[in-house]
Parts: sequence; C-alpha cells; structure tokens
Amino acid sequence: MTYHPKSDFMAVMMTRGFLADCTDYQGLDEALAKGVVPAYIGFDATAKSLHVGSLIQIMMLRWLQKTGHKPITLMGGGTTKVGDPSFRADERPLLSAEQIDDNIAGIKKVFSAYIRYDESPGGALMLNNAEWLDGLNYLDFLRDIGRHFSINRMLSFESVKSRLDREQSLSFLEFNYMILQAYDFLELNRRYGCLLQMGGSDQWGNIVGGIDLTRRILDHEVYGLTSPLLTTSDGKKMGKSAAGAIWLNADMLSSYEFWQFWRNTTDADVGRFLKLYTELPVDECGRLGALGGSEINAAKIILANEVTTLAHGRAASEAAEATAREVFEKGGIGDDLPTLILSADEIGDGISIVQVLVRSGLAASGKEAKRLIADNGARIDDQPLTDAGLMLSASDLAAPVKLSAGKKRHALVQIG
Repeated sequence: MTYHPKSDFMAVMMTRGFLADCTDYQGLDEALAKGVVPAYIGFDATAKSLHVGSLIQIMMLRWLQKTGHKPITLMGGGTTKVGDPSFRADERPLLSAEQIDDNIAGIKKVFSAYIRYDESPGGALMLNNAEWLDGLNYLDFLRDIGRHFSINRMLSFESVKSRLDREQSLSFLEFNYMILQAYDFLELNRRYGCLLQMGGSDQWGNIVGGIDLTRRILDHEVYGLTSPLLTTSDGKKMGKSAAGAIWLNADMLSSYEFWQFWRNTTDADVGRFLKLYTELPVDECGRLGALGGSEINAAKIILANEVTTLAHGRAASEAAEATAREVFEKGGIGDDLPTLILSADEIGDGISIVQVLVRSGLAASGKEAKRLIADNGARIDDQPLTDAGLMLSASDLAAPVKLSAGKKRHALVQIG
C-alpha cells in the first residue's frame, strides 16, 4: 500500500523494511505523531539468551525509543510456562520456575546494549507477565476473559490452522496461550497506557486477539504492527548457522563468532541486513548492498562491525575484525578466536580429531566432521587434514592448535 507517514517511527519502519502489516496505519501514525506512545514486544524465556532471530524485534524497540517513544520489554515469566504454539510442529518442553528465572536474567543482559532503561518519559520498562498471570483465579479468568474469545475465530488463525492441517497435536495448554497473550496487552494498556503491540508476522493472530479484548473490556483504541519473518536469501531461518544458534549473549557465543556470522552474509542479503540491523543511513545501505565482486566484501565487514558494535561494543567489534584479518590475511591464529580448552582427563590417551571438530563447534556432528575431512574442507594449523582417524595427545595440545572448517571458520584447541 502507498502511505506517507507523519511520524518518524512509521517512516523508519517503512523505509528500512521492518513493516509487514499494521492493524490501522493511519490511526497508529497519528497517535505516534501526537505524543509519546508506549509499545511492547513480548519475549518468552525459553533459553538463557535470545538469538539473532529476535534481533529484528529488538531493533524495532530501539528505533521506537530513538524516535521519542517508550519501549516495554515484556518477559514471559508466565507465558513461558505454557509455550507459544505459533507455527511450531510440536509442543515446547515445559520449564521449571527456576529455569525460567535463570533464562530471564540472561535475556535482560541483551536488552541493556540496545535500549535505555530509566525514569524519563521515553525510558524503557522491563516487565514480567508473571506479575499478573501467576495470581489469576482460573474460574474468574474464564468468566471475565475467556467468554470474549471465539473458538471458530481462533481456529482460523494461520498459526493454529497450519498445525491442524498437518494433523499435528495442539494441546489445550497451548491453545490457552493466545488468550494469555491477549490478556497481557489488556493489562499493559490498563497499567501503563500501552497503545501498541509489535512482533513477528507469526504473532498476528495473538496481537489481533489482544486488540479485540482491550477494546471490548476497556473500550480503548490500541494497535498492532508486525515485522516480516526473516529468512536468508538461500531460504534458511534467520538466527541459525551450521554450528547452531547465533546467540546475542557473549557468554554463549563469542563476539568473534558473532562478527563472523555477519561477515559471512550472502551477497544478496547485505543491503537488506544493513537496513534492518544497523543505523547507517538508508541510502548508504542501498549503495553498499549494490556493490559487486570483491567490493561487496568491504560492505560485509561494515555490516559485521556495525552489528557487533551495537551488540557487544566498539572494542569487541574492532578486536573481532583484527582477529579476522590476522587469520585470513596473514595466516596467523589471532587473539580472539573461539578456544576449546580440554582437560587432561578428557584427552586421556588421546582424543579423536572428529570429536574435537564437533566440540569446537566447527562441525554439528561426527558425521559432518568426517564429511568435512573427506571433502578436503578441514585444516589443522593451516595444513590439509586428511585423516579422519587422527588422534591428538596431551603433548600435541600443549600449545594451541588451530583448526579450520573451510576458509572462514576457525577455532583453537589446547589443554588447560
């Protein structure tokens, strides 16, 4: 659709590629142009860190604050106990209260790098929906809230329909998730004047449910805005790599590996990712993304530097780039490479190279490690690794050994 926004926030969402859909473009835009709009995104605490797949939502909250509005990061301490079924093929594993609290503590670290939490009008709020969900009386909730939901309509939402069409089980526990998320929006509007819920396009049904509930019970006008569900140009889900999830917390993934993920971006994705994940001007993002040949590699380094600086700070970004140059251009080992430290007990009489490749994250499985060696894709101290049966002894690992998978992924291994 052609719509010319009045507010800075909507202009950013539209020009940088954040906008998939909105429940009322004009109404939301006018509210944003009028004054400070509190807006929230919910994050369930299913792991100790968020990964790159959540970064588009974090950047939306960052831009919201940069354009003068109030972000609310809602931790799903309550909803994580149920599990969001949206576009999943199976039910989420249930976590204990202690696991959920540990995960929330880890996730909170991510946000502080992107969003300012303080008492100012645009200062962000960090909330936990366990605050209002844990104390609900089930019968009162059914009577006061549940009666506003149509099963027919809930079944029509794509996230539910796709699961049922595949004849995969959808438990009653998960079916309640939609109602709980809707109730979150109602409570955030009632308590904090929250006018907008944002999320990925898979959350559309949940967001619309919250808008309907808030209108019915409080007669307040509220809005929903979704971002596209991102895949890379080769069809892979954003946030995953061959070695696993690309975590945002440095204690779960080193800043070097994080930098390297962005440096390895496919040529076709560079311009789009610069717009979404950095704050470089849109025209500059377009110019860099249009570069061809070896010049696109310079754009990828800019992308890696900008994204890593936001997540981990300028010093970490510069150290990662320096390590990459040391490794790629000079054949050195670099100071910042991910390092696997093995104890003498783990090595024993010797440890197989296949096991070490898996443990260091350069291969996802023993089978993949053997295939890497067979395809001449593995190197040890910059020499071809051809023997999948190679055993490394404690003396072999007295000094750091550099392992490589292809030209771009490296790790050090040593005894500690």
